[in-house]
Formats: sequence, C-alpha cells, structure tokens
Amino acid sequence: MSETNTPPANDAMENAGPPGIPLTINLQYTKDLSFEVPAGAAIFRTLRNPPQVGVNIDVKVESLEENDPVYEVTLVTRVEASEAPEQEGGKPGRTVFIAELSYAAIVTLTNAPQELIEPLLLIEVPRLIFPFARGIISDITRDGGFPPVVLAPIDFMALWQSKRAAQFPEPAGHA
Repeated sequence: MSETNTPPANDAMENAGPPGIPLTINLQYTKDLSFEVPAGAAIFRTLRNPPQVGVNIDVKVESLEENDPVYEVTLVTRVEASEAPEQEGGKPGRTVFIAELSYAAIVTLTNAPQELIEPLLLIEVPRLIFPFARGIISDITRDGGFPPVVLAPIDFMALWQSKRAAQFPEPAGHA
C-alpha cells in the first residue's frame, strides 16, 4: 500500500488566481438625445447626393460622491451631416441633420490602483459602452429618414493619449 502525503490546505494558495478587474458597470443610460433636421421636409426634396458626415466624440467623467469610488462616465457624440459641396473643394451646403447623444454609465471601481483609475474611466468604460451608443446613433439617423450612420470603431487609448498630450505638452528641450 502506498502512502500519499497531501500538503495542508493553504487558504492563500487556494484563493490565488488572476486578480479580478476592479471595475463594475452598475447601469447604463441615455442621458441626453437630440435629433434635428433644420431644413425640415425641404431637405428631402432637394438632397441629391449623400451628405458629408462629421463625427465628434468626447468622454467626460464625474465623481458622484467625494471619497466614494462611484463615477459617471459619459460618452458624448455629435454627428452633423451637410449637403455635399456643389464643386470639388467648395463650401458644404445646408445642414442636413444633427444628432447628439450623451450615453452614460455609472461605474464602481473597487480597490483599483491609483495609476489605473484614469485609464479605466477614460479608456475601458468608453470601450465597453461604445457599441450601445453606436446602435442608438445608427437607429436615430435611420428613423430620421436618412441612411443609418454607423460609427467606425474608436481607439479610446489614442483619444486619451491625445487629450493628455494637449493638457500636458512636453517641454521644449535640447537632446
């Protein structure tokens, strides 16, 4: 008969595993939504070519309570379409439509290291809620009588880095 020695149970070893993500999305909601066709019905009669569409996206973060790791992260999206210029390089024509959406998430950060708070709030949360905002923009432009605007994927890391560079420009120096 052979004997096997079982090492004593070690709670620390049993619970050792990959650390959990310190982020919980509590809820998501449409904070503000607007769609307008400034020219009204006339635009449908006169629009001959697909409009030129411009998109502007920003991320805003607000702490809900002091000393509490609960935040509201808002993805602010503005889509504006204009009539294509009559000639190459000309001025765009009338505004065809404007869609504005503020889509928010309430999130809790649990024991997040200080250096991860900003990237979690400005990169990870927007990345997670973007598909929902994208769907709303697509639906509202289609329901407004136009071809749906399908937003291209956004690199929130690059957006965050460009905002940081604008806030903290590198000092000019000699190498």
